[in-house]
Amino acid sequence: MLMMRNPQNSLTQIVRLWPLISRYQMSRTMIWSIRAFLIVVLIAVSSSVLHAGVAVSDGRLAYRQQCASCHGADLQGGFGPALKGAAFAAKWKDPAALRSFIVANMPPGNPDALSGAAAGAVTSLLLGEAGENLTRPTGAAPSKDSQPTPASASANEGGGILHSSSNYDGPYLAALAARQKRLAAMTPVTDAMLADPPIGDWLHWRRTYDGHGFSPLKSIGRQNVGKLQLAWSLALRTGTNGINPLAHDGVLFVNSSGTVSAFDARTGDVLWQFSREAVASIMGPPITQPRGMALHGDKLFVPTLDNHLIALDVRTGKPVWDHLIDPSAGSLRVTGAPLVVRGKVVVGMSGCAGNGEPKGCFIAAFDAQTGEEAWRFYTIARPGEPGGDTWNGAPMERRFGASLWTGGTYDPVTNLLFFGTGQTYQITPLMEERGNGGSRDALYTDTTLALDPDTGRLVWHYQHMARDVWDMDWAFERQIVDIRTATGPQHALITIGKLGILDALEAQSGRYLFSIDMGYQNLVKSIDPDTGRKITDPALEPRTDRPITVCPFATGVRNWPATSYDAVSRRLYVPFANSCMDLIWQKGADFDISYGVKPPEGGDRNFGGLAAIDLTGRKTMWSARQRAPASASALATAGGVIFHGGRDRMFRATDAVSGKLLWSTVLDGVPSSTPISFLADGVQYVAVTTGGGNPDEATMRTLTPEIEPAGPGVRLWLFRLPSPR
Repeated sequence: MLMMRNPQNSLTQIVRLWPLISRYQMSRTMIWSIRAFLIVVLIAVSSSVLHAGVAVSDGRLAYRQQCASCHGADLQGGFGPALKGAAFAAKWKDPAALRSFIVANMPPGNPDALSGAAAGAVTSLLLGEAGENLTRPTGAAPSKDSQPTPASASANEGGGILHSSSNYDGPYLAALAARQKRLAAMTPVTDAMLADPPIGDWLHWRRTYDGHGFSPLKSIGRQNVGKLQLAWSLALRTGTNGINPLAHDGVLFVNSSGTVSAFDARTGDVLWQFSREAVASIMGPPITQPRGMALHGDKLFVPTLDNHLIALDVRTGKPVWDHLIDPSAGSLRVTGAPLVVRGKVVVGMSGCAGNGEPKGCFIAAFDAQTGEEAWRFYTIARPGEPGGDTWNGAPMERRFGASLWTGGTYDPVTNLLFFGTGQTYQITPLMEERGNGGSRDALYTDTTLALDPDTGRLVWHYQHMARDVWDMDWAFERQIVDIRTATGPQHALITIGKLGILDALEAQSGRYLFSIDMGYQNLVKSIDPDTGRKITDPALEPRTDRPITVCPFATGVRNWPATSYDAVSRRLYVPFANSCMDLIWQKGADFDISYGVKPPEGGDRNFGGLAAIDLTGRKTMWSARQRAPASASALATAGGVIFHGGRDRMFRATDAVSGKLLWSTVLDGVPSSTPISFLADGVQYVAVTTGGGNPDEATMRTLTPEIEPAGPGVRLWLFRLPSPR
């Protein structure tokens, strides 16, 4: 009866339960008895939904609108294969796989037309038609036309009213064998590999624990980068981009809008796919998937927008475990990449923007083998706790923010895990004059947090921007570097916030070392040389009666597109945007500051580019300016080439020493993503994705109205040098 009260949810739960049954030690007969029962329930639920006028009716409507032209009005087949009968039932024994395939691939050319509830309704419709055939035990003899079919097989096996046999011929079997060989050749990712990745792999979101985002590959260098050519390109599921691929043993892993794909990096062949519906958040910047995944052992760790952390088998794409991190009231979500450290998968949560998320944002660690939570650290200091007296006396229900927008980094030398936090979402508690003691610094907003990876205990913290009432997060990557100082070598941590100010700290203690200002902000007038505390311009205090002009705009001089560090030259490469904003305090609103982007006064009307900061000389060595704001993370390589992209759809390669442009190409959309470089069969590739509509693009486009936004769609591009003849 409970199932009949919410049949749509019941269908979803049964589909998710289906593949879990075989994990338990039961006889094959028992497994199929349970599955037969579930199928009976599915058919009953589908019937209930039909009478209720919900799922199946919606499924039939969606089928008529999106599927019937190819597969026939009554599923008998046409241009596409029949979606009923023994052959269909033999191929799609797993309802979860069927739904995932529909979400990821149907209808061809516009898969998002059947995402979400419509895909579930069509799945239930097809299961209802095929239910009797699906109950055939695995020991029964298959029909002469049925063969085992991998997830990467073609969706279209031929159609027509007459049944078409699948062409499992020699070339098909050879292609299948080659794909299985590529998957089987992958080695488990060990702790030692995470600490020192193989030269041709990209295992973390910034490749290495130290967050450098640097590739040691140098086959592509200054002398030959101009010869780069397209290796292959492939359309992905449409979304907001911001994608950070991973690469291991010649296999490329990409998550676009909840569809995770494993590709043979040499050819672009799909080895497997896993689909999880992308659920857009009610509040916060648009995002259709977290910006990264992680590898360890034989698992790929995938966070989802509904706050699950899923471990997939790297060779099959099948879920090993699925853990709900925390339910969301509409804004709490995962946006950054997970990081695997000492057997734990560590994830930060963002978007704790209102009373609907009373516990606030946090960092949590999960056992990599089981998914069980090991520890949790909340990023808002509570009353009565250390730092709890820094919120101007505001009660807990009026303390917001300190989001973890990006992934963490780890320092094996100090055994510390580093994360950066963002600002508060309501400035009114920090603007009011209360006179009740304490401060208005608002810990732990805009702070570097150094945690013990085994326990989650806070070892030290450093607040880069106290009382941030202008939305100037310091929530981006923390990089571990060895630098030279007047007193000798120093093991340090560096990070750049939205203001374009770099702070350097001692990695062991968090002691302030120095700052470097890129020169694109007007808010901070001075920096205390001993503590690093920023002194802001009193004239730029937010007001309720008129707007003030602050530079940069709230998306910052830099944002989530990550910097890249070359440890040999000790240079940091920063993709940037040059902008300003009019800001006003909207006292009483949920998000009580409002702003609009505007160009800086004067200047050369170039609003973006790439800068090289020398950490030894503590200055900007060069700045390669361009009209379009930067849109992609920087990728520095041992070949002396920096790859980066802009809103003008250009993907560029720049000389690391001089800043001279060496190569560029126009892509189909904005390279608003994180490019990586890796090896496949000894060949160096550079991968980047295009497309999307994330906040940077939505706001920055007004600075360059002559650059028309590209059409919808996300695409994966791979480049390489020509093969030697």
